[in-house]
Amino acid sequence: MSVFRNAEIAYLQAQTLGRLATIGRDGRPHLVPLTYRLNVEEDAVDLGGIDFPNTKKWRDVQSDPKVAFLVDDAVPGGAHAVEIRGDAELHETGGESINPRFPNFQPQFIRLRPYRIVSWGLEGEGFSPQARTVGR
Repeated sequence: MSVFRNAEIAYLQAQTLGRLATIGRDGRPHLVPLTYRLNVEEDAVDLGGIDFPNTKKWRDVQSDPKVAFLVDDAVPGGAHAVEIRGDAELHETGGESINPRFPNFQPQFIRLRPYRIVSWGLEGEGFSPQARTVGR
């Protein structure tokens, strides 16, 4: 059984862009858009990009693995979103498969293991957030 609800899985698989929030060495937040892949087998989200190991987000995760990731969109009459808070793991291989549209993707990637998931607008109209702790 997945930590993600069926509506969250469907939404995350239908989107391609999210925003990763990390904490810098100076203690200040850093927010950046990037592409991802829901990894159903690992019950996680894999995050990747071009020149990934040379980015601030990579360095931030090296010093503090606590991150948040948001996938959202707005449509007339409402919004949809999944926010995932959790622990990030740095991986040296496998990132090329996250988004095949980008031929320059690096093998390095970040795997986000959820601790808390908050979603809204996925099951019915209006703002009715569904929040739960799923990890340690």
